[in-house]
Amino acid sequence: MKRRHFLLGGLAAGAALVVGWGVLPPRSRLGTTGTLPAVNGEVALNGWIKIAADGRVLLAMNRSEMGQGVHTALAMLVADELDVPLEQVRLIEAGHDTLYGNVAAFTASLPLHPSALEPGRETRIAKASVWLVAKVARELGINMTGGSSTVADAWDVLRLAAATARAQLVGAASLKWKLPADELVVADGHVSHPSGPKAGFGELAAMAAATPAGDVRVKDPKDWKLIGRPAARIDVPAKVDGSARFGLDVRLPDQLYAVVLHCPMLGGSPGGYDADAVLALPGVQRIVRLGTYAGSTPALAVVGTSTWHARRGAQALQVEWQAPPAGVLSSAKILDDLERTARAAGASHGGFAFRERGDVKSAAGARRVQQVYRAPYLAHATMEPINCTARVAAGRVELWVPTQAPGFARAIAAQVAGVPPDAVTVHVTYLGGGFGRRLDVDFVGQAVRIAIECGGRPVQLVWPREEDFTHDMYRPAGAAVLQAALDAQGMPVSLEITSAGDAITPRWMARNLPALAGPIDLPDKTTSEGLFDIPYGIANQRIAHVATHSGVPVGFWRSVGHSHNAFFSECFIDELAAEAGQDPVAFRLALLKEAPRHAVVLKLAAERAGWGTPLAPGVARGVALHESFGSIVAEVAEVTLDGAQPRVLRVVCAADVGTVVNPGIVAQQLESGVIFGLTAALYGRIDIEDSTVRQTNFPNYPMVRLADAPRIECHLVQSSHPPGGVGEPGTPPIAPAVANALFVLTGKRLRELPLVT
Repeated sequence: MKRRHFLLGGLAAGAALVVGWGVLPPRSRLGTTGTLPAVNGEVALNGWIKIAADGRVLLAMNRSEMGQGVHTALAMLVADELDVPLEQVRLIEAGHDTLYGNVAAFTASLPLHPSALEPGRETRIAKASVWLVAKVARELGINMTGGSSTVADAWDVLRLAAATARAQLVGAASLKWKLPADELVVADGHVSHPSGPKAGFGELAAMAAATPAGDVRVKDPKDWKLIGRPAARIDVPAKVDGSARFGLDVRLPDQLYAVVLHCPMLGGSPGGYDADAVLALPGVQRIVRLGTYAGSTPALAVVGTSTWHARRGAQALQVEWQAPPAGVLSSAKILDDLERTARAAGASHGGFAFRERGDVKSAAGARRVQQVYRAPYLAHATMEPINCTARVAAGRVELWVPTQAPGFARAIAAQVAGVPPDAVTVHVTYLGGGFGRRLDVDFVGQAVRIAIECGGRPVQLVWPREEDFTHDMYRPAGAAVLQAALDAQGMPVSLEITSAGDAITPRWMARNLPALAGPIDLPDKTTSEGLFDIPYGIANQRIAHVATHSGVPVGFWRSVGHSHNAFFSECFIDELAAEAGQDPVAFRLALLKEAPRHAVVLKLAAERAGWGTPLAPGVARGVALHESFGSIVAEVAEVTLDGAQPRVLRVVCAADVGTVVNPGIVAQQLESGVIFGLTAALYGRIDIEDSTVRQTNFPNYPMVRLADAPRIECHLVQSSHPPGGVGEPGTPPIAPAVANALFVLTGKRLRELPLVT
């Protein structure tokens, strides 16, 4: 009995500790002066900002630049709060401290309807969930760039860090000159007083580091000088003059080069091979057998004195490939199975319900509409092939890698090399495209394994384009059954959506966070995002998903579940408008009375596109509205047919992305998202036959070319909301907008991607 009391008491004490921890405020993300090492006379004022001897501001950059402009946006936040010119901010590599973890990406993963998080209307459950997840994410400190979360995550943190540094600099000047702090002026990297005293940041930094910041407040928006205004991207000069360093640009003394060779069949592995003939080729150094690292399959690597020599060796290597033990995969069969699964779950109200509102079972209407939509697997197809340069020597590992997840790269390198994580140094280069593929680090493990065999010499691993296409972590295929009951006026009184497809997050966690993955797959928001969170005010809703496990490796792809679920939902809404005999824009607006921000965005897009005005013969308009990553985007596409091939002539894009940091970059990213999504809408598909991916390079995985690109116009809604994402929200609406235009043009409703007339 005493033992039982002791056990219960211990459990109660543990529960009390957990509850007590849960109600405490999240740990500060400001960091300390010890977080940033001081070199060459630099002085750290907190974990983000150092002041150089010449007065320049050094910002610890914890996010990867892959063309989305975040290095410029984050530097603007700091420059504005410190009142320094943008060119006076220099970026330095952030370390591996948990301070630099991405909290916003984790809070955004909660399966909460956006209406529950609308400022001023947040529900208690939503606020509590975000609070707790933010605390956990802060402790985990996982540094990654993804989910269009960079600016959202940095918005409060970097402005506060810069405002704190400013207060310390002003405080130091006040003490030095014995003048009131509120009479001092900060401008262009100097602190001054109207009576004459003036000092640069560099002169004040040492004293400022020992000066308490006092009560710190970030600037009022009316005082912003940079935020909200266009500014030139700080990465452009280096990219123009060629000095920018991408992963493939890394060149080190005595460097070797390697290419990887996987089994043509997904899940297969190499057996025996003839090494002698390959090793006799000029420039070929060695052949390395690779194991499985963070989700990779067994493979071979050929090392040479140049990439060309290694590639020649790999092409000459004769391998006895072993078929995968799990059986043969077929994408056509997988899609058919997904449709059957979605139909069966829809008929029985099965699957995991991400949203239930009202009662779809008892909701009756004058008419019922039911349709099935499908989407294929997709590759990432980044312009820069997968690569990593590694050196293993004297018990240390050094990496030069274009990665979205430097912490995971460090962890897999330490694991493969058998060294502690603090013996691994990661240099994050520019990324020639990421799109979620570089959230995985399988190629890093391979590079380290090869480097171990190279006697301390650095080795650059490159995946040939064919390996990249045929051994990707693909965007999952998906199918959905959508059904609605309409009243006598044609308005929906119930909506039920049941989708089926592989869940990305559990597979990604099993590869990269096995200690946290667990044996049970929890419901994954990415499977149903773009379906359960649509803004339309339909009284009765049930949105559910059946998570499958096809055996095809899947990963995050630009806009993730929204990428295909927006096609499902927005095309179906268009079908309901047609069934009701109503204009698609007017029909949507009638359903947006509970979502005024969405209505404003839709009206803006329709107005700027000239919705309802005549078009040239053979041209039609289609519209789609979608919210993702905290931003609302509406797109109107003007489409014609070039023979049987759809051709998009013009896209008008309206967006509410919250507070805009740099409108030029926002427009660039929305345009980029449109082109990326248009490629997927018109061409994108990965076909798997006999476990072998048939698309091997750009000739059979085509892209929208410059000559085929539409004219894109972007219009931003002024907003006082915190920043939302911009890298991904432009992608989801384009496929349904084009499909809806094709329906107007041809009378044929296309319910499967890519759009083939």
